[in-house]
Amino acid sequence: MHNPRIGAVVCRWGLVGLIPSAVKVAAGAADVVRRPVAGLVVLIYHRVGGRTRVRVDLPTSTFDDQMAALAAGERVITLDDAVSGLLGGQDLSGKVVVTFDDGTDDFVDEALPVLERHGVPATLYVATGHIEDGVDFPDEGRPASWSGLRECVSTGLVTIGSHTHRHVLLDRLAPSDVADELDRSIDLIGDRLGVSADHFAYPKALAPTPEAEHEVRARFVSAALAGTRANPAGADVHRLARTPVQTTDGPRWFARKVAGGMALEDDLRQFVNRRRYAGATS
Repeated sequence: MHNPRIGAVVCRWGLVGLIPSAVKVAAGAADVVRRPVAGLVVLIYHRVGGRTRVRVDLPTSTFDDQMAALAAGERVITLDDAVSGLLGGQDLSGKVVVTFDDGTDDFVDEALPVLERHGVPATLYVATGHIEDGVDFPDEGRPASWSGLRECVSTGLVTIGSHTHRHVLLDRLAPSDVADELDRSIDLIGDRLGVSADHFAYPKALAPTPEAEHEVRARFVSAALAGTRANPAGADVHRLARTPVQTTDGPRWFARKVAGGMALEDDLRQFVNRRRYAGATS
């Protein structure tokens, strides 16, 4: 369905030359016009350490500041508690879940010490094929090791979820291949880490086909997509909205995202990504 807010931004700045700061200003203004829905906010992180120039590779100091702010406000809860609350019809407004995608080694080296220092729990969705075979992620993303992930689990702060086996886009696969992707990931997490993979995040946060979604719902307690909006009481826990955190956010926009705002930014990202990943498989 056409979203007039997206059309307004695209017409004004153009798809190719979109300036992140301008998009954020537009998203903030949209929140004033249409107040964000209250509920649980699920944050997406990808990398910590500032090793690369990608927008999802946060400097460690920035990540530390954000976790300190969340911890001070006693906002963060585990994904398990969040899912239980949503299923029970609880209003989790003001609460936040911290999640990571992929499974790069900076999670162990940079993010984990920060999480431990502030006592913040997090869920890490891993693409198990990259971990098992030592295959780099795009943009110089070195995979974590199983031993490093066992260290994370041992802290009691980190929950491991599935991000498929090969980080493939499930809407591009036959149903039988979807099942294999999910089962290989679940089995490896169980074999290598001794934990159950109860939660799932769709690669690129792209929506699945009905057939793929059926396979996901049959295996996992929850599943996460994109959204940059809060999850109200009674939200579908197999379509959790998540909010990506970027280097361009700064304290102002990070606070807006923690409050459940900035949905227009994600609407635009999805609009662009549908074209960007049209021919992609992972």
